[in-house]
Amino acid sequence: MSKVVVIGAGWAGVSAAVCAKKAGAEVTLIEKTDLILGAGNAGGIFRNNGRYTALEEMKALGAGELFDAMDKCAQHTNVEFPGHSHASLYNVNKIEPCVRKVVQDFEIELMTESHVDDAQCKDGVLLSVTLHDGTRIDGDAFVDATGSSGPMGNCLKYGNGCSMCIQRCPTFGPRVSITAKAGIKDLVGKRADGTPGVFSGACKIHKSSLSEDIRKQLDSTGVAIVKVPSEDINYDKLGQKACKQYALKEYSENIILLDTGSAKLMTSYYPLEKLRKIPGMEKAEYIDPYSAGRGNSIRYLAVAPCDDTMLAQGARNLFCGGEKGAPLIGHTEAVVTGALAGHNAVRCAKGLELVTLPESLAVGLIIAHSHNQFVNKKEYKDRFTFAGGAFFEMMKERNLYTTDVAEIQNRVEKAGLANFYEQLV
Repeated sequence: MSKVVVIGAGWAGVSAAVCAKKAGAEVTLIEKTDLILGAGNAGGIFRNNGRYTALEEMKALGAGELFDAMDKCAQHTNVEFPGHSHASLYNVNKIEPCVRKVVQDFEIELMTESHVDDAQCKDGVLLSVTLHDGTRIDGDAFVDATGSSGPMGNCLKYGNGCSMCIQRCPTFGPRVSITAKAGIKDLVGKRADGTPGVFSGACKIHKSSLSEDIRKQLDSTGVAIVKVPSEDINYDKLGQKACKQYALKEYSENIILLDTGSAKLMTSYYPLEKLRKIPGMEKAEYIDPYSAGRGNSIRYLAVAPCDDTMLAQGARNLFCGGEKGAPLIGHTEAVVTGALAGHNAVRCAKGLELVTLPESLAVGLIIAHSHNQFVNKKEYKDRFTFAGGAFFEMMKERNLYTTDVAEIQNRVEKAGLANFYEQLV
């Protein structure tokens, strides 16, 4: 049996591991911290805008397990907030154990608190990775799902300092790029002004620290919107965010909160002293990042050049998922790229032709378009998402955006890919 090793157990890594297992491989999933899902433990938004279409495409393709977990942990459904329709919000306090059970049910070997420090390569073939304690993990094919943010030095250099975020670099060590260890030069995303990296897009606040009125709003509708004092409105900060779908003036003129079990504040950071001037938020307290009054983590500092099969350019058996493999934003996008990376890793290990997803599907189009813009055209200031911005407009122009599940299933069947990820290779 072929062995696939996945490094990084965020949404992309878990997706890669599950799809590699379904394709018939023995799978080891390695995570440096004590929790899987990474930034997914501070996320919560799915099914908004074009993500609805992409999610249902993935279910029709046979890769619905992680989305089923999100639905199972949904705190609210069919939520409307500025720029976004029919969103679901999963409970960030319940999602990790639910997804960990999916990993266990697939009998995937999960190694937590296992920091990968190095990789051994020969002639473009990755042979093994080495853990911090010297343990060597061999494999036939590998998936780098280590993400693109951190370590602390980058947040200090390109951000407003270490924000003590959910990645917990001081405790579990820095992100290590497996592609870089394999001799592949990573690409660096930039802001509009050319500064490397961009800020993560949201913060978590203790719901219990908010007023009763705001808590009731969140509990009943999933959304609370509170006006920002005119003297504190900052439009310039919108250009620093990774999440362009939230770079709307409404997100500067208002405090927009979403109920994800915690109160998700839709801005990269907000000075605590100013936040507590706003009615109902006089006792507000941040959960993640702990320094959200001043800054947030910096992302897109290590995106590997990949082709549309998610194979890293310059490697023969190393694939990438999530932000590591494309300048994409969001959990849905991570699941999409991770699934293809995991499936193709098995094909690679067995010497079979690798697969690309057709551009007649939103999930295929976003991979091809993001790679074309970022890797080929070197537009390092662009990032893409099903949920907004230029790519969502492209989906609408090509008549790909729909919430009609039957239409989506028919589209996948027409492409000859119904239950594609359920098939052994």
